[in-house]
Amino acid sequence: MKNQILIFYRSLLNSLRDLAPIVLVIAFFQLAVLRQPIPDLGGLLAGAVLVVLGLTLFVRGLEMGLFPIGEAMAYAFARKGSLVWLLVFAFALGFGTTVAEPALIAVASEAARVAAEGGAIAAGAEARATYALGLRITVALAVGVALVLGVFRILKGWPVQYLIIGGYLGVMVMTLFAPPQIIGIAYDSGGVTTSTITVPLVTALGVGLASSIKGRNPLVDGFGLIALASLTPMIFVMIYGMLI
Repeated sequence: MKNQILIFYRSLLNSLRDLAPIVLVIAFFQLAVLRQPIPDLGGLLAGAVLVVLGLTLFVRGLEMGLFPIGEAMAYAFARKGSLVWLLVFAFALGFGTTVAEPALIAVASEAARVAAEGGAIAAGAEARATYALGLRITVALAVGVALVLGVFRILKGWPVQYLIIGGYLGVMVMTLFAPPQIIGIAYDSGGVTTSTITVPLVTALGVGLASSIKGRNPLVDGFGLIALASLTPMIFVMIYGMLI
């Protein structure tokens, strides 16, 4: 119990240290550049306290729960020796974590609203909901495919840089043919996959799998899945825009 309190205290100090630059930047520009008092200082301080506590609890949750379970499941599938189930698990993990990603839900909803206002889709609530759901499913499928490809890369020992270079060449080619209205959304869709739910589990999968395979280096082979997971949604969403 004493050790847990000490670990939490250290995590709290780390969160304060990480957030300090943000606070200093905001305070400097508000007081020194804009020369205006900070509005609702009490609410701002209360919010800052909640942010520090939330960040601390989130990081501890990752360390205690998500990272260990992700690594353990990857190791168990590797020992089981079933490639099919390993690939199914990788796809399901990518799809499930992405479709529930809060950042993706927010971006898809905003994209549907703007598309309706711009006349790209019907203005009704049902049309907006269908468009947003289509975006979410498309991005989730893309991440699932990316994890399957990433698992193959780890198993085969392929260098990650060749996949990334080839993928971005594909993105540039797709950009030439995709409708202009979807290109910005496609690029942003790649960014929202690197958020709170997806990153910890995907990283744990890569590190755990590389650690369990003889001849693989977790530092060299275990990382890179997030890069693939950010790349494929751009291509998939541009295809979605061309079809829809």
